[in-house]
Amino acid sequence: MRGRIIRILFFSVLCFVLTINSVSANDDVKEGLEIGDRAPDFKLNTLEGETLQLSDFRGERVMINFWATWCPPCRQEMPDMERFYQEHNPVIFSVNVTDEELNTQLVKDFMQELKLTFPVLLDKEGEVSNLYRIQAIPMTYMIDAEGIIQFKSFGALSYKQMVKQFEQMNKTD
Repeated sequence: MRGRIIRILFFSVLCFVLTINSVSANDDVKEGLEIGDRAPDFKLNTLEGETLQLSDFRGERVMINFWATWCPPCRQEMPDMERFYQEHNPVIFSVNVTDEELNTQLVKDFMQELKLTFPVLLDKEGEVSNLYRIQAIPMTYMIDAEGIIQFKSFGALSYKQMVKQFEQMNKTD
């Protein structure tokens, strides 16, 4: 009987230690990519059916924004993103997390309602969101002309924040 209690106690302690190690190993998992990382290349279709690939814009500064129509902070930042697009003419990869949407018509209606004119890329399978390890939206990355992440932000950005972060990146000639 005493040997059985010792074995049960031993296995309980062993399970506890393994659980603690597993949890602490997961502490290293970070949300999204980090500043200084090379932005992973991807190719997606726009709402209009055009195919855009990130690497085709090497040499230019790019803003990548992940969003969805049902996300209140995403809706909040869209007018500022449109103003930024109109006044500064940046390359914007506005990636709709389409695998979270009911259908693309919702995306079209959203764009029309808010009078948004920048291109929207449809991540229908969630592949790009997974590639960028997107856990929450909106998530924005500013990519410099060399393809390196210079800024990342979770949450809605204001027009002033967009301009400031974009202008701080290396400039193209």
